[in-house]
Amino acid sequence: MPGIPSDVDASPASPFHAADWLVLAAYFGVLVLTGVLVSRKPASADAYFVGERQMPAWAVALSVLATALSAATFLGAPQQSFSGDLTYLSANIGGILAVLVVGWFFIPVFYRYRVVTVYELLGRRFGTAAKMAASWTFVIGRVFANGSRLFIAAAPAALLLFGDTGLDHPEHLYLAIVAVTVVGIIYTLVGGISSIIWTDVIQIVVLLGATLAAAALLLHRIPVPVGEMVSTLAATPFKDHSKLTVLSFSLSPGASFTVFTAVIGWTLFNLAAYGTDQDLAQRMLTCKDAVRGGRSALFAILMGIPVTMLFMVIGLLLYLYYRRPDVMGASAPTYPVKDAEVFLSFIHHEMPSGLRGLMMAGLFSVAFASLLSALNAMASAFVNDFYRPIWKTMPDRHYLLVGRLAVVGWGVVLALFACGCVSWKNANHETLIEFALGVMTFAYSGLLAVFLTALFTRRGTAFSVIAALVTGFAVTWLLQPPVWHDLTCWLFPDLGTHRGWHGLVLASPWRLLIATGAAFAVSCSAASPASSEAISGEPAP
Repeated sequence: MPGIPSDVDASPASPFHAADWLVLAAYFGVLVLTGVLVSRKPASADAYFVGERQMPAWAVALSVLATALSAATFLGAPQQSFSGDLTYLSANIGGILAVLVVGWFFIPVFYRYRVVTVYELLGRRFGTAAKMAASWTFVIGRVFANGSRLFIAAAPAALLLFGDTGLDHPEHLYLAIVAVTVVGIIYTLVGGISSIIWTDVIQIVVLLGATLAAAALLLHRIPVPVGEMVSTLAATPFKDHSKLTVLSFSLSPGASFTVFTAVIGWTLFNLAAYGTDQDLAQRMLTCKDAVRGGRSALFAILMGIPVTMLFMVIGLLLYLYYRRPDVMGASAPTYPVKDAEVFLSFIHHEMPSGLRGLMMAGLFSVAFASLLSALNAMASAFVNDFYRPIWKTMPDRHYLLVGRLAVVGWGVVLALFACGCVSWKNANHETLIEFALGVMTFAYSGLLAVFLTALFTRRGTAFSVIAALVTGFAVTWLLQPPVWHDLTCWLFPDLGTHRGWHGLVLASPWRLLIATGAAFAVSCSAASPASSEAISGEPAP
């Protein structure tokens, strides 16, 4: 297929103009004003972390959606359909199945015990040591997950500050990571979870407006009717199907998005995300009751499907714009683009002044939504699961101060990890979406296994829980493509001599399944002591 080579770096064609900076300034001004208007100074640590459980379900749903999307979706979803097909959408099958289970079994138990962090439930079931181990696992996993998202979000920030994405100039990427982190820390310190949720509502509106504007501009620029675009894409082969394929029945263990990974692997992934990850679960705990909390999760998943579809459509339109000169004719662009930077390249080169600023505001909206959420959730876990049990008699304002100091500390840790993701991403050779989701499985495998043990079995001890959390991390690490390749070549040296042998590559959903299974077996390997408190995953009334 004739097209523009993808291995040449795109040089910036035009700087940001005054109108773009004005739009960005207006965006940040609205964020600050929203934070001032909707948040009052938290009177207690509980108000800071769970908003006194008075948040409406629709606002929580929008906040969950904004947090779940992230910069990885903004840039990665278009890359996924630009380079491939629409099978990423099939992962939503697992999302819907998972939130039904979470809303029916997990959330009612969280509300029944009035927990501030979901790991307090494990403390009741297995003891303080298990609760602290699970909370540390979450925190480390959140460093992995949001550190990788911060790394992805730094590319547009570098483009804004330096005129390039930083992938060929790491020093620009590092400075952009610091800039985004500092802004996120300052905003998180202002008003706690309530202001973050209301800010997320504004963020998602900006995101949708910017994305719809990009789609409209692409439709205007491509000089053929929509029907011809669809027929062209349908006739474009990708692997053994077309670029418009949504459901793949491939049995390849390296395929991340198939019907089988959707029903199995991505269901487990979303069970972990909505049921065991304090970052998302914390939002559902801000509702008045379990029913509203469960509804917010379901609404977030259902709203996320058309939003993700919109990003995927943009990727298909970008494919026509950049890779099909036969469609574009004389309007075909002549500068090179990289697959991972295709949406950024379009924003930077093709967007008119002002609209370019709106697009960057939309991108920063999802970047900051996930960053603010992570900082607050990690601080919440630190204060309620580590600090408060040790210093039990301090006044509430002391815990509030410690929580804010924890926000700063975890922000620094996230920034350092994001800098390390620059080389990690290059070693894994995955798309942005696959990399961001795969990183999250390190913590999810052990956490999901432990929560399943707590809710649905009568087995497990503090020791077996801690061992299961370690097992989940270890097995996930062993199954990482570079590690797995080196391990198989060490175990079977003859295979390493065969040209083209790369080992058995497993997609992240299958890595999660194997690691969760191993961790669950370890968690259930010991019988619970008679003195442990029974926790049952009873459905919502």
